[in-house]
Amino acid sequence: MENLFLAWREFRRGKKNKQDVQQFEYNLEDNIFQLYQELRTKTYTHSNYKSFYIQDPKLRHIHKACVRDRVSHHAVFRILYPVFDLNFIFDSYSCRINKGAHRAVSRLQRFARKVSKNNTQNCYILKCDIRKFFDSIDHDILISLIER
Repeated sequence: MENLFLAWREFRRGKKNKQDVQQFEYNLEDNIFQLYQELRTKTYTHSNYKSFYIQDPKLRHIHKACVRDRVSHHAVFRILYPVFDLNFIFDSYSCRINKGAHRAVSRLQRFARKVSKNNTQNCYILKCDIRKFFDSIDHDILISLIER
């Protein structure tokens, strides 16, 4: 249960004024205890996602889990992160503790300076994005890889 309360605290950071977060917090102990019981008895089921669009700067389709499910995501992350982090390559920066976009940019700049011999030669960088990658992958294969 301690992991769920720690997950709540991490999740809540920067969101305490959101209405759905305040509603969950109003009965925090009951909500956390119910979530704990469902996880312990293996009766927990993830709720449906709320779907909406934002302009960021292009139109993006967002699927947002409810507060209770996002708390469970944080709790799972707290347990699995140390296991998975050991298997990531050094230059994987997204969603990693003590990494992030600024460090990724800094590392890229260092590589570019090195490869271009301090900007005296051309160097080339490929920036790409696989459109709808997560939606297009075979999730059964993904789950089987994670289970290993």
